[in-house]
Amino acid sequence: MNTRHRVVIVGGGFAGLYTAKALRRAPVEVALIDKRNFHLFQPLLYQVAAGGLSPGDIASPLRSVLKKQKHTTVLLGEVTGLDVRKKQVMLRDDVIGYDALVLAAGVRHSYFGHDQWEAIAPGLKTVEDATEMRRKILLAFEAAEREPDPRKRQAWMTFVIVGGGPTGVELAGALGELAQSTLARDFRSIDPATARILLIEGGSRVLPPYPPALSAKAEASLRRLGVTVRVQTLVTAIQEDHVAVTHEGVQEIIPTRTVLWAAGVQASPLGKMLAGQTGAPLDRLGRVIVEPDLSVPGFPDILVIGDLAHYAHQNGSPLPGVAPVAMQQGKYAARRIVARLQGRPVEPFHYF
Repeated sequence: MNTRHRVVIVGGGFAGLYTAKALRRAPVEVALIDKRNFHLFQPLLYQVAAGGLSPGDIASPLRSVLKKQKHTTVLLGEVTGLDVRKKQVMLRDDVIGYDALVLAAGVRHSYFGHDQWEAIAPGLKTVEDATEMRRKILLAFEAAEREPDPRKRQAWMTFVIVGGGPTGVELAGALGELAQSTLARDFRSIDPATARILLIEGGSRVLPPYPPALSAKAEASLRRLGVTVRVQTLVTAIQEDHVAVTHEGVQEIIPTRTVLWAAGVQASPLGKMLAGQTGAPLDRLGRVIVEPDLSVPGFPDILVIGDLAHYAHQNGSPLPGVAPVAMQQGKYAARRIVARLQGRPVEPFHYF
């Protein structure tokens, strides 16, 4: 790390991993830092939550993925601080110097100021989240099987998913398939197909970032799977045995023992940490508003990519937090690092 240009990448998701892989032939030393030593295929987490896949099916060890890149080192650690003047990344037990820094730490759940809901309504960002969801879902059916009281049984058989974005839609659909098909003949006292699955969305339609026609098709597919879609409905309270919602000013109490959260995200705390060091602007989610070349204003040696980046230079709206965006930004970040080393100009990032 002392002889070549030192590139430090924080985050082993799609953006960070694709940056590291794209630097495999570059004359640089790469250190990839992540709190986990595996790359997680997050788009399929909902399948783990619904029991369709095991965690091992969507996780790949980072060391194994990068083992042929002799100038790449994987470091298991958590970033606790940055010093952009000294060009250092602080870990809990070490300090790593850099010449170029790539921040790809992603996002986490947001409960819109109601953090106490997290203990009752797990989100879906990690393997642990997915396995906790699966545990809650399967235990709900087991509890319903043994519950003699019809009202309590119905509460166990009611599943509320908060958030009609891609994660919520996928999760609701997978849960519908689980109830109507996978578990169809597994119980004696209950019929899993009678489970009540509610998808709650605060906006006027599911999948709000996508074209209305796609939203309509998604909603129709969900209804065929037994999912009830409730739009323009806001969650106001979550308790162990119920959810309170409001629709057009009218409050409703929904008895349920299983609430799954897919409503909101907030950026990694690393965004705020970086802003404190560089004065970089943040959006309302805490994402770093980057330059057209994905750099931090005034700091061309620091790039922010993936879900942590707010990139709106292409069409005025920030790019969606999906894997293809992260992968393309990772490849671009690598090209930009090499171009700067060689003294060549580089075109702005363009997602296609």
